[in-house]
Amino acid sequence: MKILVLNCGSSSVKYKLIDTADDNVLAEGGVEKIGLPDGFLKYKLDDGSKAIRELGLVDHKGAVKAVLDILTDPELGCIKSYDEIQAVGHRIVHGAEKFSKSVLLTDEVLQQVKDCYDLAPLHNPANVVGVEAVEEILPGVPQVGVFDTAFHQTMPAKSYMYALPYKFYKEDGVRRYGFHGTSHRYVSQRVCEILGVDITKQKIITCHVGNGGSITAVLYGKSVDTSMGLTPTEGLVMGTRVGDVDPGALVYIMKKHHIDADQLQKIINKESGVLGVTGVSSDMRDLENAVKAGDERAKLALEMYEQRIVKFIGAYAAEMGGVDIIVFTGGVGENQTGLRADVCRPLAFMGVMLDENVNAVTRGTETEISTPDSKVKVVVVPTDEELMIARDTEQIVNHA
Repeated sequence: MKILVLNCGSSSVKYKLIDTADDNVLAEGGVEKIGLPDGFLKYKLDDGSKAIRELGLVDHKGAVKAVLDILTDPELGCIKSYDEIQAVGHRIVHGAEKFSKSVLLTDEVLQQVKDCYDLAPLHNPANVVGVEAVEEILPGVPQVGVFDTAFHQTMPAKSYMYALPYKFYKEDGVRRYGFHGTSHRYVSQRVCEILGVDITKQKIITCHVGNGGSITAVLYGKSVDTSMGLTPTEGLVMGTRVGDVDPGALVYIMKKHHIDADQLQKIINKESGVLGVTGVSSDMRDLENAVKAGDERAKLALEMYEQRIVKFIGAYAAEMGGVDIIVFTGGVGENQTGLRADVCRPLAFMGVMLDENVNAVTRGTETEISTPDSKVKVVVVPTDEELMIARDTEQIVNHA
């Protein structure tokens, strides 16, 4: 089945066309700067290089149309007509407690997604606009929603509840939801395939580490705890997000500097994390270069970034009564060899033994980087959320 996977953001639309018969990616790319006069489509050519097509001012419908046009282009396309697209799978960020699995997108379901706008004001509206654009251009083609939060709906109440007055949970839905669920689900399943073990018997900690990052405790195939919360701001130190912080410190800053809620929102999401500590960059590659150059604040930021990962791994190992497998994924987890070594070194007390030579040459490939005698398997697994979305979409459409 040829499935178009879309990830619609407020100003971008990323896409992959996947043939689920052999999981082959037929085409991929994305539209950027939607709503601006210099909007453009970036797409991958057959030789792996990337090309750009200027679009000018387009809305989300225009962006989706541009994607479909490049897919059917007589010279650059991989399909002859829109009719070859048998279904569309959408990444949808927030499903609250309404969705514990992927679903066929009906009018009723879309209304429920809209009901979550308050919880994800930057993401869910854009996701819905993408669905509506596809419905207009490809009427009758089935569409499926795959939710970032769905995988974490198996968490027990003790993991997802905040110790706030209970009315805020009952009336406003304030609780931990977690994100990156599709990635955590994919890599936890894939690592068991790689190692040839039964996921229902494994204690796994998945580390999706990148500019945004989260860690999940996967007990016998189910998420039982995760580091992100009501929003993606909680948990790890990230590129520009603050992660865990004393809420009293935020109240103090607001009062001291006469900052309103919107300003605080910007500070904790866009101006904090690695960028906030270093004042240099949110990119880990820049951070590592700055550390090599002797920048003390960069060194501090890297130590903070790594320490939080270690802390969550240790906490989740304790919570599950041990750990069998640790997975690194995401842009940083897949490629930053030094960071993986720094994270694994203090975990030796619980049997983590890293093969330093294998780790040093492993970037973006499925590789076991622990030693044969390590009590805990440590594996790099590049994430593939789009493939997960395509598989869910195929299964749901076939059983609709």
